[in-house]
Amino acid sequence: MDLTVHQFEQLELMNQKNNNKVLLKGIIFDFDGVIAESVQIKNDAFADLYSPFGNEVVKKVLSYEKNNHGISRFKKIKYYHNSILNVDLSEEKIMELSTRFSELVVDKVIEAPYVPGVLDYIHRSYDKYRLFVSSATPTSEIKQILAGKKIMNYFTAVYGSPESKKNHITDICIKNNLKTEELIFFGDSTSDIDAAKVHGIQFILRIHKHNQTNFQGFIGQKIQNFISLDTNT
Repeated sequence: MDLTVHQFEQLELMNQKNNNKVLLKGIIFDFDGVIAESVQIKNDAFADLYSPFGNEVVKKVLSYEKNNHGISRFKKIKYYHNSILNVDLSEEKIMELSTRFSELVVDKVIEAPYVPGVLDYIHRSYDKYRLFVSSATPTSEIKQILAGKKIMNYFTAVYGSPESKKNHITDICIKNNLKTEELIFFGDSTSDIDAAKVHGIQFILRIHKHNQTNFQGFIGQKIQNFISLDTNT
């Protein structure tokens, strides 16, 4: 079932751990598919990157991408070449392809529409909580995108690859003196779920057309957009 406004208000008031009331102090957002409707942009870029190798290769790349869009592109490029093309890439070549990928996506992601209601939700949450971004996009690039969308100032810290999301959360807690039970994580991929689970963080899954078939059996809290969490409507 989708998360209701009432249920979310309770999450905002407190998380429960060992029967002790713990105030919510921070919110972590994934970016693609959670803040921006940019998943298809990334899919198209991978299709473009691998189109010289033929349609069958592109189909295999996009099939893997469907279930793994929360993984760093560095790892995926290495995997695609190794597992599909039987080519071992040098780190220099991986960086070259990653740069090409960035050239294909950055401007389009900056122009991509927001997930419905998320910008208002960020505006409302900014004064109450510390906000963070944990993305698989390279750190310098996700900061460039947030600056281009003119929302960089809302976030206490922004994290990207090559560090894992599990490490992002560790750093968030240490540098901001936060306990994991004081955080909520909005994500849309298995990697987001895994990172939250490792740390025992309350997780809320954003369902959209690119991931809905992957999470048909998901039994946790989920939303389709942030409009449903607008307590002013």
